[in-house]
Amino acid sequence: MSSILQATEISFSWGENHVLKGLDLDIGENELISILGVNGAGKSTLLKCLNRILTPQSGKIQVSSRDVSSLSLLELSKLMSYVPQSVRSSFAMDVFDVVLLGRRPHISWRINEDDRDKVSQTLRTLNLENFAFRRFDQLSGGERQRVIIAKAVAQDPKIFLLDEPTSDLDLKSQIEIMKSLRTLVSDSESPKSALVAIHDINIAARFSDRILLLHDGQIISEGTPKEVLTTENIAKVFGVTSEVEIFSPSEAEEPEAYSPSVRVIIKDEISDDSSLSEKSVDKFRHDRSKSTKTK
Repeated sequence: MSSILQATEISFSWGENHVLKGLDLDIGENELISILGVNGAGKSTLLKCLNRILTPQSGKIQVSSRDVSSLSLLELSKLMSYVPQSVRSSFAMDVFDVVLLGRRPHISWRINEDDRDKVSQTLRTLNLENFAFRRFDQLSGGERQRVIIAKAVAQDPKIFLLDEPTSDLDLKSQIEIMKSLRTLVSDSESPKSALVAIHDINIAARFSDRILLLHDGQIISEGTPKEVLTTENIAKVFGVTSEVEIFSPSEAEEPEAYSPSVRVIIKDEISDDSSLSEKSVDKFRHDRSKSTKTK
């Protein structure tokens, strides 16, 4: 599998606060990868370092085998699109024109019909056709978030970097957006991938090919949802007890691409995450034993 993005030994600090500590990352074609971790774990910082919004103190980042540091902003924008955690700007523009801004890296002198067609196709894909001629500054926070995601899709990059793309969305819109992203990165004729920083463990488990578990500036676990989302890992990273249910493909109620292989039920906080009680350890062992059984 060819790599779309590679990052090696990425370190970043805010003063004495070491946020990222020598991270390695390799994203192949047609992958949707989720980053999980607590607030302040470095998820947003990692995305910003990859996109050159922030400059890491050390490390190397390549996209499509090209060194990110050597690319112009225009060249980088053709390869990467970025959706921030929240949208604070209020453009006094129609939604269609906001999404059309995503075509800027591909426009030389003037907008052509291919650009307009790409925007129309993106609005259809993300179920935003009815928004096309509404004013962006008159939309709700969740509606604006969907439009900014559409702008990133219209940009037609090799990799999408999305920071909490579902945080402001209602439940139906969360599912719609993640299904659309899953479909976009599954097209083998147009190799793309997505790296998504997210808090919702079950959304990550349902739609991700792989999950990266970020803790204390490092990736402590990486793999499929089944491999990463264990009771031990969840306890270590999030400081909570949990129950993990594992499903076999035959039990899926939806198409395989959208059906969860893992479901996590959060139970309670762990009062002292630095030293687990013997009772808690026994419970984790019991939960893990249960999680290996299919329903």
